[in-house]
Amino acid sequence: MNPNFTATCKQFLTTLPDKLARAFDTTATWVTQLSWWKFFLFAMLVLAAGAITQETLFTSNKVNVSGHGPSAKPVGGHSKLVNNGESRITIDSTGIHIHDSKPDSTTTPDSEDVHIKLPPEVSQQVQEVIADAVDDAATRKAETWRETSSDWFMNFVLLLVLGLFGTKALMGGKKRAEAQAAIANAAAEREAMQRQVSEARMQMMQAQVEPHFLFNTLASVEHLIETDPPRAARMQHSLIQYLRAVLPQIRDSAPVTNLGREADMVSAYLELLKMRMEERLIVDCRIAEGLRSAAFPPMMLQSLVENAIKHGLEGKPEGGSLRISAEVAHNRLRVSVADTGLGFGAVASDGTGLGLHNIRERLALMHGNNAQLIIMPNPSGGVIATIEVPYTLAR
Repeated sequence: MNPNFTATCKQFLTTLPDKLARAFDTTATWVTQLSWWKFFLFAMLVLAAGAITQETLFTSNKVNVSGHGPSAKPVGGHSKLVNNGESRITIDSTGIHIHDSKPDSTTTPDSEDVHIKLPPEVSQQVQEVIADAVDDAATRKAETWRETSSDWFMNFVLLLVLGLFGTKALMGGKKRAEAQAAIANAAAEREAMQRQVSEARMQMMQAQVEPHFLFNTLASVEHLIETDPPRAARMQHSLIQYLRAVLPQIRDSAPVTNLGREADMVSAYLELLKMRMEERLIVDCRIAEGLRSAAFPPMMLQSLVENAIKHGLEGKPEGGSLRISAEVAHNRLRVSVADTGLGFGAVASDGTGLGLHNIRERLALMHGNNAQLIIMPNPSGGVIATIEVPYTLAR
């Protein structure tokens, strides 16, 4: 035997169980994904196709075999009827000849054991009857084979449909659970990846806000050193105390803090500014004690206050007031910073500067369309900036 053929057969037999298992799993998955009405429709189509195939392949027109008439065998010559290994029987016009198929050494090839002489007419009739009997037996044998094959074929089709029905009934729940688990795992992985990206982007933007605050404060200290050294020393001392209090919060990478913590941080920052602006800055903070535990993004309130000072009150010779307020309406927390400074103009603005841009991006990352930053003119002059987020308690 060819060694290559043997190796190929061994490899095929080795991989056959895995191939069959994969084929069964693929079929089971496909069947379980079908709804019941689609499965019954498919089963009806398979049964109809099986019936058509059975009718085409295994059904034939039956022909009645008669011992007389045009279907009779021709007369004359020798007609071999039986050869069972022991004897050979032939019929011709002279009668019936029975020959021994295993002659001994004394028997000649042309000798015959038995010769039954019959009239030619009788010999013809016997020959026709036997020939018709042989044809009829062959026809009945073919019909029996067709009927048996037809039964086997339809039984196979029925077993196939029943097997698919059992697979769907028994494995449907398992396959659906596996599919749902795979979808849930993929969704969890996507959500975890998106959350990691969002947290990284928020940390990057928060890192941009912190230097913005520190640089502004240090610039004020530097200005006071040149104009009023004693006030600069007091402001520097206040800045050191402020940084000692808030640096742990600045280092905290948590995406959400509480409103009370942010309000305390802003109050400390405004105390520093009041040392520089004195009577030019009037601060009014109205945050109810019950709202201090509300969840709020870090450094956003600080950014609103910085923008109000930088773009509104700092450039106004007589200064102005800064009011911080918070309220809950329709299960949404609204934190507003209103100033009476120069303002952005008479119409609502989309905001300018890095701080407001970062606030909008961070709100979109954290809450999607459920949070917003609203910038609008203050009727008393200046600007009102409002952050609106879903109201929840901080953890």
